[in-house]
This record gives sequence, C-alpha cells and structure tokens, in this order.
Amino acid sequence: MKVLKKNQLAILVIALMLITAGYLNYTTNEDVVTTTANTNEQIAAIGDATLVNSGEIIEEKDKQSMLNNIDTANNEISKNTENNTIKNENEIVNENAVTTNNVSNTEDDYFAKSKLERDKMYSQMLGSYQKLLESDTVSQEQKAISQQEINKINQTKNAIMIAENLIATKGFENSIIFVNNDSVSIIVKAEKLEIEQIAQIQNIISRELKVEISNINISNR
Repeated sequence: MKVLKKNQLAILVIALMLITAGYLNYTTNEDVVTTTANTNEQIAAIGDATLVNSGEIIEEKDKQSMLNNIDTANNEISKNTENNTIKNENEIVNENAVTTNNVSNTEDDYFAKSKLERDKMYSQMLGSYQKLLESDTVSQEQKAISQQEINKINQTKNAIMIAENLIATKGFENSIIFVNNDSVSIIVKAEKLEIEQIAQIQNIISRELKVEISNINISNR
C-alpha cells in the first residue's frame, strides 16, 4: 500500500512538474511574441515617423532651395533690366545729342555753302567786268559802264558784310543776305522771330543796303 502511494506521489510530482514547465513555456512564448509584436510595431512606428520627418526635411530643403533660386533669378533680372534701362537711356541721350549736332551742323553748312555760292557769283561778275575793262575791242562807254558795275558790286558786298555782322550783334548766330536789284532777301538762323527782332533786321538792311522796308523779305531757318 505504501509502495502504491509512493508511486502515485511520484507520478503526481512528475505531472505537476510537466504542467509547470508547460505553463512557463507558454507564458514565455507569449511574452516573446507580444514583445516582438510590440517591438515591430515600435520599429514600424519609428520608421514611419522617420520617413515622414525625412520627407518634410527634404521638402523644406527643396522649397528653400527653390526660393533661393527664385530670389537669385529675380535679382539677376532686376540687375539686367536696370543695366539695360541705363544703357537704353544713355543710348537715347547720345542719339539725341548726335541728332542735335547733325541738325546744327546741317544748318551751319547751309549758311556757309550759301555764302560761298553768293561770293562765287560776285567774283564771276567782277571777273567778267574786269575783262571788259582790259579788252581793246570794247568802247570807252562800255568800259565806263563796266567800272560802274564793278564799284556797285563791291559796295553791295561791303554793305552785305556790314549788315550781316550787325545782325549777328542782335543775337542771331547766322544769317545770309541776297540782293536782287532793289529787293533784298535775308534768312536768319532762328526757331522763331519776334516782331521786335524783325523790326531790328529791317532797320539794319534798309540803312546799310539803301532799300525800302517794303522791299525786304525776312525768313528764319
């Protein structure tokens, strides 16, 4: 009987040990699974957070880089625009100066060429009359007329020179006088002629060239 009880007790102890071992094994496995699951979840959560944060950082860097590039481009455009504007303004000023100088030179050339042609005409006339004076085939009467014409031309030339110089003293930069028998035409360099200026020019021409005011034609150029 005692033997039986001892055997039963041994079996019972073994059974309890197996049960305990199984329980402990189960508990440990469950904790491992749970811990592993929690760890994976944490890793996944950390990974997601890392990816999200990295994306935000990358996007922020890209955005800042784009803004910097835009600012740089705008600065370049503004600088180029300013330089082009200054350049264009300078070109316009230079072109206007060149145009003004060309106009001024053209006007001065007109007066210079006109005076040259006028003096050339008088020289040719004087030369023609001088040949008559020196000719042996010309009568004395014709020579006398030729001498009178020479004196008249010289007087006209001197009167024109005096009149043009006097007109210059009135503030006119340039002028030219043409005499045609009893009428006189004068062109002065001026944008506009006032009534007082016209009267001054008329008085000078009438006095120096001995013509009536009604026979004086004045124009500006």
